[in-house]
Amino acid sequence: MARTNPFVFLQQVRTEVSKVTWPTRKETVITTIMVIILSIAAALFFLGVDWVLRTLVQFILGMGR
Repeated sequence: MARTNPFVFLQQVRTEVSKVTWPTRKETVITTIMVIILSIAAALFFLGVDWVLRTLVQFILGMGR
């Protein structure tokens, strides 16, 4: 692969960065809120699954007593 001098590299980086479509503030806020809500939903789901499995295992292991 051909090596590029730092000046040309920085020009290429600047050109590529100018092509990026940056999100608006509103899009960023909405996406952040969605991530927080879905994280809480996933945490509650796994909390429920953990509780069910723990109860099931305790029931099975407690039968021998």
